Amino acid sequence: MEVTLALLAGGAGSLAAYLAAHVLLCLVPAFFIAGAMTALIPKASITRWLGRQAPAVVSYPAAAAAGSLLAVCSCTIVPLFGGIYRRGAGIGPAITFLFFAPAGNIMALAYTGSILGAEFAAARLLMCLLFGIGIGLLMALLFWRDDLRREVQPDGAFAERASISGPALGVLLSLVALLVAGTLQLWPLKAGLAGFTLPLAWAEEWQATLVRLVPFDAAKGEEGVSFQGSVLIAVLLLIAATAWRGLENITEGANRWTAAALGLTAGTLLLASLRLTPGGGGLEVMLTGRVLAVGLALLAVWHFARRLPAAEWRAWLWESWRFVKQIFLLLVVGVFVVGMVRQVIRPEWIESLAGSNTLQANAVAVGFGVFMYFPTLVEVPVARMFLDLGMHPGPLLAYLMADPELSLQSVLMVTAVIGRAKTAAYVGLVAVFSMAAGLIYGAWVDGAGGLALVLALAAALGLLGVALAWLRRRQHAAAIA
Repeated sequence: MEVTLALLAGGAGSLAAYLAAHVLLCLVPAFFIAGAMTALIPKASITRWLGRQAPAVVSYPAAAAAGSLLAVCSCTIVPLFGGIYRRGAGIGPAITFLFFAPAGNIMALAYTGSILGAEFAAARLLMCLLFGIGIGLLMALLFWRDDLRREVQPDGAFAERASISGPALGVLLSLVALLVAGTLQLWPLKAGLAGFTLPLAWAEEWQATLVRLVPFDAAKGEEGVSFQGSVLIAVLLLIAATAWRGLENITEGANRWTAAALGLTAGTLLLASLRLTPGGGGLEVMLTGRVLAVGLALLAVWHFARRLPAAEWRAWLWESWRFVKQIFLLLVVGVFVVGMVRQVIRPEWIESLAGSNTLQANAVAVGFGVFMYFPTLVEVPVARMFLDLGMHPGPLLAYLMADPELSLQSVLMVTAVIGRAKTAAYVGLVAVFSMAAGLIYGAWVDGAGGLALVLALAAALGLLGVALAWLRRRQHAAAIA
């Protein structure tokens, strides 16, 4: 019974910490962006760059480039992946985007370089780019028939429009600005502009209670729940209740619950941008640059959204709500299960299981990536801890490639978008390619000859080239038939 209670407490603590720290400024804008992609962007605009018929030399680099600009975690990228996939992106470029964005984005690479060294960051970039495109190509090879069926399906909503309207583009760019403003950890956004203290003497005591209820170890990358986080969780429940009444039937028209849900969401995003610190007999409130940036982005979203035709903004809200219903519950379940499993896994096992650059060690590192998921900017310090505990740099790279992609909650969410068969293939390919990346980099660290590694990478590129040529022949033959 004691073990069961400990596991449940670990799951609840992990879920509370995640909801408090990552849902509002990360996932909420991502859901709205995904909805805008699905409802407001004509299919032709997506398929031109990422579709099955787009040249591979354009579509795959475009997918990786788009992912490199988004400093978001894997849970946030899944709704965006779902948005571009449903608007007509080929399975290959869409998977490249899904793989590369959380592991190879600019922020993750810069942070990797600062904590683990420039050589490690360069290896992560090269392996993520090469293997991300490789995984995308292999997925396109495996599921080209499904891509062909999706391509010939009619798209009545946008059959006569090939370019995105001005207000729709404004909404989309404003939402991207909102996501960037809420997630980037830059000094202008984190800097305090003005502050004051509210006479809430109980705030400090409540924070101490939260620490007792949800204990955490920052050295292991655990986050805990802050006073501000607990307030945000409470407001999230209010948003959920109002959204269910206001968005479930939004295609039939808005009601007072719609306004309440959207107003609460906007207000809570601003609240999440503040810095609330219990102390000094009250609650210190600091207005940061993030508050200003988020506020301006929200105003821009409102400005462009009110210029949309009624049918379009209703479709946008409905698609966003549909993503929430489809993905969010799976995310909650995944985070809870991971929190329980992490109570069992001990970092001390790492030195004995992944202390050398073997196939088994790299497989263990990939397995750790499934059950020891951390947000993008937390996984790197955790990787530093693993390195200090004795993990070999090869398996460490395998872990850093697998952790953003194969976390349990991410796998569940991806399944909801593309189905079990494609998800199983994706998971298998990521595991294999991550282990291969670890073995190659580990061999480099251990002093393997540069010529041998260059030949190995050249062979990998050659295989990808052959796969691409074969794919194009199959597609051409299918198009003729």
